[in-house]
Amino acid sequence: MADQVRAELIIHGRVQGVFFRASTRDEAERLGLKGWVKNLPLMRVEAVLQGPEDRVKQAIQWCQQGPPGAKVTRVEVKWDAPRGDLTGFQIRY
Repeated sequence: MADQVRAELIIHGRVQGVFFRASTRDEAERLGLKGWVKNLPLMRVEAVLQGPEDRVKQAIQWCQQGPPGAKVTRVEVKWDAPRGDLTGFQIRY
């Protein structure tokens, strides 16, 4: 089994009002990841992705483009050790 990792992302650009959170959840679920995604002030989105390293990297790559209508200008990624605090993948408000 691949090594488990956790990545914390801050996504900048036109990422609100374009179904970014729902699309990120769908992509994470497709990849079998745990975590969450939520809107932040200043038109940013925050996401936590946890799972096998190769799949987390696929999700990060997806977040660099996002869904149709999004215009991602920058993705900050902070790597961390996986934790046992996640079940499934949720949209947070």
